Amino acid sequence: MTLQDHIVVNWVIAMKTKHKILSLSIIVLAHLTLIAAEPATVIDAAKYKSLQAALDAVPKGGALVKLPPGKFELTEPLHVHTEDTRLEGAGTATHLINKNEKGEPALLLRAKDYAKSKKMLWRIQLGNFRISGNPKSGDGLLAEGINEIFVQGVSIDHNGGHGINLVNCYEDPRVADNLLTYNAKAGLNIQGGHDIVVNANQFEENNDGLRCLDGFNLTMNGNIFDDHLRHGVVIENTYGSVLSGNMIEECNGTAIILDRDCYGITISANVIAHELGGGVDLRDAWGCAVSANTFTIVHQFGVRVGKDSGRIAITGNAFCNSHIGNGVRRVEGKGKTLWHNDEGTGVVLNETKDVVITGNTFTGMSREGVKSTGKCARIIVLGNIFNDLSRRSDKKLPAVDLPGALNTIVKDNLKPPGH
Repeated sequence: MTLQDHIVVNWVIAMKTKHKILSLSIIVLAHLTLIAAEPATVIDAAKYKSLQAALDAVPKGGALVKLPPGKFELTEPLHVHTEDTRLEGAGTATHLINKNEKGEPALLLRAKDYAKSKKMLWRIQLGNFRISGNPKSGDGLLAEGINEIFVQGVSIDHNGGHGINLVNCYEDPRVADNLLTYNAKAGLNIQGGHDIVVNANQFEENNDGLRCLDGFNLTMNGNIFDDHLRHGVVIENTYGSVLSGNMIEECNGTAIILDRDCYGITISANVIAHELGGGVDLRDAWGCAVSANTFTIVHQFGVRVGKDSGRIAITGNAFCNSHIGNGVRRVEGKGKTLWHNDEGTGVVLNETKDVVITGNTFTGMSREGVKSTGKCARIIVLGNIFNDLSRRSDKKLPAVDLPGALNTIVKDNLKPPGH
């Protein structure tokens, strides 16, 4: 029987049972009326007695809430508690100022009964306004249990907690084109979540730039991290992720840390510059690749592979100091402060195994290019270039120093005489 035959038969049956059709029509109309009763709408917050009153007026169908220009002082969190809701400001002319000194956030996104029910909300978006706090305030933005959250074009600064804190925002969180600065904790803290996009944000002078804990499938690219009091990026218990095309400079600590059961992560095509600590610290990371990055003026190590890490590929990176040709350096050899020291560091292996180091350049090194400590095993150092080594040493150090390492292959590397 064809589809047309089915339609004809069903039409005949329907005509014989008009009362059933009538009942069905009533049900359908009632359903449509129910849906239409609370459609999505546009709310002009300027017409309400407070911003919270405007948010409380959002129907179940959701709304675009337009925040007017002005400075709005908050003594308690501004609470968004409805799905399919977007807050849209007038750029930084819309300024939410957190005056609270009890550690509470400026902006809170979560269901009203979240503490008891753990109910998840879907599709809340924020765009184009500013949030600032004080040393005793909490997070700039705290979102708990929001799926498909999208934060774009928001400036968040000087908060006593994190700039943005996403807790159990499990499905598809997106953070893009924001300015996150001078926050006492992390610029962006993500705890629990997957299919995470962090793109084209600027992080400056937070304690840490970004922290991602207990998640997976993080894509982080095109961000700038500058002048952080501690670390640039800290990732823990996260897998299947990529960090690419980021600029991370002038951390007092380390640019990128992978710790606590990380695996299957690629760190590629980043510029890691002028770090007082290290470049990439693989503390507890397995099956990861560090490739095509530039490490320049990194003080303690370019890449360190810790004893709880292994199965690592380190390929095609440039490890260097500030040399710009003809014996000229941009940074002095030893300056008035640590920031003025011209350093170049390479790879440190600490009691690890199953590491391939190939196709890299190690130039302007303060000491060795590749060095191991403790008992390492199954290490390949192949096809690298080493030049201008031992700049901080009174004697020539080996380009590759793997004392006591077992089952190693070190060959086909170009290096200066005596190294």
